[in-house]
Amino acid sequence: MKVLMFVTAFLFSYICVSATETKIVIRAKARDAKFIGSSLGGAYVIIRNKTNQQILAEGKTTGSTGNTDLIMKTPKTRESSIVDGQTAGFLAAIDINEPTFVSIEVVSPFNSKQAQAKVSTELWLIPGKDILGDGIILEIPGFIIDILKPRTHQYLSLNSIKDKPFQFQANVVMMCGCVIEKGGVWNAEEFEVKGMLKKDGKYIRDVKMSFISTNLFEGDTQINVGGNYELTLYAYDKKTGNTGVDKVNYVIYE
Repeated sequence: MKVLMFVTAFLFSYICVSATETKIVIRAKARDAKFIGSSLGGAYVIIRNKTNQQILAEGKTTGSTGNTDLIMKTPKTRESSIVDGQTAGFLAAIDINEPTFVSIEVVSPFNSKQAQAKVSTELWLIPGKDILGDGIILEIPGFIIDILKPRTHQYLSLNSIKDKPFQFQANVVMMCGCVIEKGGVWNAEEFEVKGMLKKDGKYIRDVKMSFISTNLFEGDTQINVGGNYELTLYAYDKKTGNTGVDKVNYVIYE
């Protein structure tokens, strides 16, 4: 029994001593845009041992969205980098004593639940062989959309809106929080933003949304009948395939 305990202790000690710290940096990059960092609340990263699903490291990306010229305008070659010292990432230091197959999962944007996407990849980590520099970059597709008007489950009297333009308003940004504006790097004129209006569960019409100012889109229609209304608002970029959706329900009472 004492021999067994000694052997077990020796093996445990050997494993602990022989484990080597291995660093890996994970970055989340918005499709057709920049990196997701502190200004948006970060992207959440989980690194697991693929064999037993043990979590080896987890945390949020921090740092800046990166250099716009470097990411969006500079021609890329095989060995060129798109990050600088301030670019957002999550640095993990993992102790392993043998090559370990891991899964990496990123949920982003962490603080915008209606726009969250989960992406993942898998790779081998080799003891002492760090993966730094650009690191592992996972791409997050989509737009973040927040409907500002009307408010969720807002009650409005029919008399107050009848025969008047009923306004819809939404904030639309890239998945990194990068701004959308007329003629900008992310050009509002290239995105389709539209609302789909339902009354009591039945589609009634589309609502065209027009760019007003940075990130802000507005549209209107007339509502002359009471009921339970639902607006599904989407953004679409034909060039990249980026899409985003938000929904709001509100009530018009007579």
